[in-house]
Amino acid sequence: MFTGIITAVGRITAVHDLGASAAHGKRLTIETPPDYLADVGLGDSIALNGACMTVTSFDADQARFTVDISLESLSRTTGLDQPGAVNLEKALRANDRLGGHIVSGHVDGMGEVAHFAPVGESWDLRIVAPVALARFLAYKGSIVVNGASLTVNAVRDLDDGCEVQINLIPHTVQHTQLGTLKAGSRVNLEIDTVARYVERMLQVAPELARPAAPQA
Repeated sequence: MFTGIITAVGRITAVHDLGASAAHGKRLTIETPPDYLADVGLGDSIALNGACMTVTSFDADQARFTVDISLESLSRTTGLDQPGAVNLEKALRANDRLGGHIVSGHVDGMGEVAHFAPVGESWDLRIVAPVALARFLAYKGSIVVNGASLTVNAVRDLDDGCEVQINLIPHTVQHTQLGTLKAGSRVNLEIDTVARYVERMLQVAPELARPAAPQA
């Protein structure tokens, strides 16, 4: 579990095949800022651009670690199959502050940046999400973009999806990978956890949703 508060920006420096066939995944080597791995252990979870991954090896002195990513995960995410900057977040501990919102680290879909430009001291980010995610996105609701917990400022339904408008403050632009986005960039999206349960409750037949009658 995560909070969507990015704790560092790392860089994928190497991508290696885990096998000879197209069905195999990749092994990623990620470099981090100095001391970022000081409290990390083998098997810990670290989110890369919003996708929860398991640390398979690490070298704290060299500030780098590896993860193995399956073909399934590669097919459902973007930005994890080639060298480049990635947002990093370590898994939430029981005594941590929940600074963003509850995030699972499971990417629900990929969106595309339609607009990214400065407005005053901030930045206006607009992302087109797929139709399947449109019903989960609401004004002043939460959305995770490449692992960062953000607030939706406006929603506009389209024929081929849903455009969400987000305001990024300078700190977010400067301290996350989001500052490198541009129109046409693909991003990983995760919907709000509460929205998942609301959707499920609406799907369940009314008779199944009622409490069982007490036994005589």
